Amino acid sequence: MSGRFVAALLVVGSLFALAGCNTVAGIGDDISGSARSVKRAL
Repeated sequence: MSGRFVAALLVVGSLFALAGCNTVAGIGDDISGSARSVKRAL
């Protein structure tokens, strides 16, 4: 059951991320920003 919840959460998060940026370049910027945030957290 928790696996389905995690999968649903990832899908919803991806949809919000795609809705937040209108171009392919925007998606790349969002992914780069996420990677930098994770790197700083570690």
